[in-house]
Amino acid sequence: MEEGLQRFGVLGEQCLCLIVHVGTLEPGVTGTVLMLLEEDKVVVVDPGMVPSKETILGPMASIGIGPEKVTEVVLSHHHLDHTFHVALFERANVHDYHAIYRGDEWTSRPGEGYRISPNVKLLETPGHTQEEVSIAISTSDGLCVYTHLWWTEDGPLEDPYAPSADQLRSSRLRVLAMNPDWIIPGHGRPFRPQTRPVVV
Repeated sequence: MEEGLQRFGVLGEQCLCLIVHVGTLEPGVTGTVLMLLEEDKVVVVDPGMVPSKETILGPMASIGIGPEKVTEVVLSHHHLDHTFHVALFERANVHDYHAIYRGDEWTSRPGEGYRISPNVKLLETPGHTQEEVSIAISTSDGLCVYTHLWWTEDGPLEDPYAPSADQLRSSRLRVLAMNPDWIIPGHGRPFRPQTRPVVV
């Protein structure tokens, strides 16, 4: 399937999750970018570093969605490789681990359990950074969790940016305890945690 249109779920049945770009660690660093469609919500997750803005906008345009139609942007954490293109979506509410931002408005709220839409929920999962969320996405193809607790399906076992190895492991175990059908890591392709050993 074409990378920019890899999908989980069906529109109108829970949430449709589209992988706009699969992140990489070499030769250049790019972050995984998602688009989520549910009811009247158009959600972009982690619009970060990519070769050009068209890497994000092109796959979206291929299904008729321009940046002006995006209602929500979710940032898993504040490293630039996951936030670089957030300003493409100037009409959107921007969500992070503790607030919602729009224009000059800053609305504080807990991240844990906050629902972007009925089937898209934030989870506070400190690990790669202290201030971090993962995104649980219920689709007709099962539960997907987008997270930077894993950079790729191979880990790494020890995250050099993690403030606490114990905290990272605890958050990884929490995500695995949810029995997700798919984990979508911050810099790699989705993987099924039930079918392979997973670094914790």
